[in-house]
Amino acid sequence: MSRKNSGFAADLAAGIDLTDDAPAPRRPSIAANVLTGRTNRLADLAAGAVVTRTHELVDPARCRMWAGHNREYALLNEARCEDLIESIKAQGRQEMPAIVRRIVGDPDFDFEVICGARRHWTISWLRSHNYPDYKFLIDVREMGDEEAFRIADIENRARDDLTDLERARDYLRALDAYYGGRQRTMAERLKVSESWLTRYLDLARLPEEFMVAFPEPQALGVRNAIELKALLKPDDRRARAFREAKRLAELQRENGQVIPIIEVIKVLKLAADPPKRSGTPKRSGKPEMVMGAGGKAILRIEGVDQKGIRLTLLKRGGASREEAETAIRQVLDQHWA
Repeated sequence: MSRKNSGFAADLAAGIDLTDDAPAPRRPSIAANVLTGRTNRLADLAAGAVVTRTHELVDPARCRMWAGHNREYALLNEARCEDLIESIKAQGRQEMPAIVRRIVGDPDFDFEVICGARRHWTISWLRSHNYPDYKFLIDVREMGDEEAFRIADIENRARDDLTDLERARDYLRALDAYYGGRQRTMAERLKVSESWLTRYLDLARLPEEFMVAFPEPQALGVRNAIELKALLKPDDRRARAFREAKRLAELQRENGQVIPIIEVIKVLKLAADPPKRSGTPKRSGKPEMVMGAGGKAILRIEGVDQKGIRLTLLKRGGASREEAETAIRQVLDQHWA
């Protein structure tokens, strides 16, 4: 007899008197075990030892993005979600639920997505591309906006697919929305250092006059923000950098090209701090050297007279092409009517 069956037989025999003198064996009944298990379960739930989650499979069309979501949904596309698309197709379902909260009073939507914009976009895309049976897996929770912000931040902080700029702008919005502009309070709530948070806020605060120079601003990182922030003071340096950013934006737009971020920053820094000349401009006599910010020779002005300007480009001096172009513009600004 199996252990299960023997236990069941013992329960049946528990209520039968074997002899008039022998006491009936006392064994917990099946019902008692079930009730005890339920009681223990309820006690664990009440004490917080067990956390219950409500997972549902729903139509993604019934879910909208939370206004405070830290990802720009409009930037999602097949390329940015390719890994998730292939993973869901391989598994035949969405493995990780999105975190949502229930909406009341909106006839068009039932849920608001706190975390899981890529999962929502991917399931929606798959349903419209020959996988109509896929459903959106959600984890329904009750939470306020500040808690929703922190949960979304914790889930997405280590994700490479969320750009620094998206995260930075989310932090800047939350700073006033939830923490009254108190950066220290926000850092404490997020369990990060104040200096770490400052770097992201600096990125989000970069003026639009700088951003126009970058056709793909989402590629900007917190390290780039450190270099760009240094160009904002004093006013004359900022003005020169802004003018150069505008010129670069027009150049890229006209040529249909995208200059790498590192190169754009180099040019902006060079415009903010133009090359220093080795001496006072002269119309004749000893040649004048024009040096780059790193002390590298860019060009040599051989002479200036009524006929024109004679100069030599020192292409082996170690300066970059951007430095040479800036130096030539400086010469033209000084000598061309």
